[in-house]
Amino acid sequence: MKKTIVTIAVLALITTLAISLSGLRERDADPGLIADRLARIDAAIEAEVAAGKIAGAVALIARNGQVAYHKEFGFADIESQAPMQLDSIFRIASMTKAVTSVAVMMLHEQGRFQLNDPLAKYIPEFATMTVISEVDEQGNVKATVPATKPIRIIDLLTHSSGIAYPFIPSKLQTSYREAGIIDGPTTLDVSLEEQMKLLAKQPLLFEPGSAFAYGLSTDVLGYLVEEIGGKPLDQFFAEEIFQPLGMRDTHFYLPTDKAGRLVTLYSHVDGPGLVAYQSSDFDTGANEALYPVSGAKTYFSGGAGLSSTAADYTRFLQMLLNDGELDGVRLLARKSVELMRTARIDWDGDEVPDFGLGFAVVSDIGKRGELSSVGTYAWGGAFNTAFWIDPTEQLVGVYMSQARPTQSDMDDRFRTLVYQALE
Repeated sequence: MKKTIVTIAVLALITTLAISLSGLRERDADPGLIADRLARIDAAIEAEVAAGKIAGAVALIARNGQVAYHKEFGFADIESQAPMQLDSIFRIASMTKAVTSVAVMMLHEQGRFQLNDPLAKYIPEFATMTVISEVDEQGNVKATVPATKPIRIIDLLTHSSGIAYPFIPSKLQTSYREAGIIDGPTTLDVSLEEQMKLLAKQPLLFEPGSAFAYGLSTDVLGYLVEEIGGKPLDQFFAEEIFQPLGMRDTHFYLPTDKAGRLVTLYSHVDGPGLVAYQSSDFDTGANEALYPVSGAKTYFSGGAGLSSTAADYTRFLQMLLNDGELDGVRLLARKSVELMRTARIDWDGDEVPDFGLGFAVVSDIGKRGELSSVGTYAWGGAFNTAFWIDPTEQLVGVYMSQARPTQSDMDDRFRTLVYQALE
């Protein structure tokens, strides 16, 4: 006899999700998850909360187009003892990159550019780039050489442009900081255009297309969307992606009536325990924890700026799993999604993931030693959030917590716990 896969409580939760997750069906068939093994997720996340590794979390599993699991744990704010809610809002950081990548592909489908086009064709400031060749002991750039290849749009999608992040140690870190280049989310009164023009004056880590470096490439893509799409990035996202998909709680900067749902961001101090995240924890001091609700609200980071709920973001992921369509609304062609989830960058070793257009892609399940399927694509966010999409299993997983740095690896373990529960 088939085992039931959800408790009465989960069934009640699914009913309450009818509005926010319409398009993902209520459970009308067994999605093939084993009840007692699914319960291991509860135990694992509850243990993380009890150990003081996270304040709380929301986890969601969708399979075969229906919500199979959606639960909240712990607190949204420890000091006030405000419980986590299913509609709590999280800073999703680099999970923003998937949204920006979809926006790029939407414009590509309109024939506005080719993926192999030079970036400088649309943003001329990137026409004459150099590559760093020497730094001194203090990290200052001593010498550069002219780049022999242009940055292409596809290099930005695969993080092979040579553009770095200020917060990640590299030969460019000192130069970026001295130039005032920020990591993404910020309370400062700066614009995307200003920051991208500063970035264009910096050398590259390597020749475009020759290596992988995680960095501000997707922020550059956000600026490209603005330039080609003809509207600010926040407006493009709202009108072309969020509203069509019914994503009501995903924003760069939260409306006043939603600010109270933002989960408090925490950090680990020496030893066990959590403290509220302080702005000084960031390398530049610019990215204050309250950036979604305070500050200038002028910088739209395509690489890390969005905040969302687990339910909202699952709608976006389900659109991708459905080959570009949800609720009769098509954002992308099937072939575009197929291209995005195909590994284009296949690096040797397992330190760097195989990469498609905006996602890490599993091309060999033995390579990284994780439970998965070939063709699964995924990414996460710096504040302890993660997602993956598995076309083979018709599976979407979303985990959201808020801690940086963190002693918790639940964002990774959640995937294992989901796969071990499959029938």
